[in-house]
Amino acid sequence: MVFENSGLETMIVSQDILQDTMNKNGLVLGGSWDYERMTFDYKYEVPEGIYYLRVPGYAVEGDVGAKNAVLQLMDPYLGKHYYPTGIEYGSDEHFPDRIVDNAVDKIRSVAKDLKALV
Repeated sequence: MVFENSGLETMIVSQDILQDTMNKNGLVLGGSWDYERMTFDYKYEVPEGIYYLRVPGYAVEGDVGAKNAVLQLMDPYLGKHYYPTGIEYGSDEHFPDRIVDNAVDKIRSVAKDLKALV
């Protein structure tokens, strides 16, 4: 599930501000990063399964590994984890309403915090 028009996809943010803001909102830097991209994750563990809210971004200047990047954020998305194959993001996935509602609130909070700093 992709959260389009969240406001995050229009933001360009320095890596240090982005890292602090994401951590403040409970999102952690996922294992999905390289020298040009970062992905911040929020993990939901509920009886229906494990879900991840992901907020990706890519460097428009600088280097993520050197911690001096400026990142263009992209549309956040929600996926369900399946063992052992990984996370599925397809439109045929079912996401509990409370997870979707919380993800929307979290996205809004991140956007509000970033707008105040950028």
